[in-house]
Amino acid sequence: MIAPGSELSIARQAKLLGVSRSSVYYHPRPESKEELDLLKRLDELFTENPMYGSRRLQQMLKREGILVGRRRIRRLMRKLGLWAVGPKPNTSKPHPEHKVYAYLLRDLVIERANHVWATDITYIPMRHGFLYLCAILDWVTRKVLAWRLSNTLSSDFCIAALKEALARYGTPEIFNTNQGSQFTSAEFTQVLKDHGIQISMDGRGRCHDNIFVERLWWTVKHEWVYLRPCDNGIEQQRSLAQCFDWYNCRRPHQSLSWKTPDEAYFAALTKAQALAA
Repeated sequence: MIAPGSELSIARQAKLLGVSRSSVYYHPRPESKEELDLLKRLDELFTENPMYGSRRLQQMLKREGILVGRRRIRRLMRKLGLWAVGPKPNTSKPHPEHKVYAYLLRDLVIERANHVWATDITYIPMRHGFLYLCAILDWVTRKVLAWRLSNTLSSDFCIAALKEALARYGTPEIFNTNQGSQFTSAEFTQVLKDHGIQISMDGRGRCHDNIFVERLWWTVKHEWVYLRPCDNGIEQQRSLAQCFDWYNCRRPHQSLSWKTPDEAYFAALTKAQALAA
């Protein structure tokens, strides 16, 4: 990091760090309110309609009196980390240096906790900015095992969430992700390999391959985030901690026979231990 009070000049420090001197003095411009409002509305529309691409989103915004070009919508969708789940020609190329793994969950009977975990990233709007959220989910019980916030789409916060889940809950047999560069990166997949976990990845453009994480995002946003807008990252961190405590411990799921994810998860573990004894 650049230290202004150092004996070395700013130019010398920048050269040693391999960065341009101009970047040292650069301060990123905050997003305008108009841009943040548009990002928030795009996120809301896409959460409701994950099959929509830039063309249809443009028309939906137009019906609301918001005139935006498709090029700008595509740029903002990339910023949000969004792509339509419907099939599209030649737009699903993974990072050229990252290996993509086969989808292992098709026709697989998944009935026990820690059989399959899944993850994804979503956009979290705030009053004066936005963050990215990564969560690790147990497939059968819907329990959120770990989560992290970040202001960039790097792989670091995804790896941190994964390591926390492994440390707290052991290892699943299979871990499912999409083909995002964060999850196909060598750093992320190596953690899974080191723990002997089978790696499964969604087929691009398949809306049901990671359906339970998509449902989690809908719940988190519509039942919490949109109703409790935060001013900054510190507030958002605290709010989401409350959100996931509510989601795991107090929100019953119809698909779990009206149990909460915690009740379903720990009951499943107890049953498995009893059968193994």
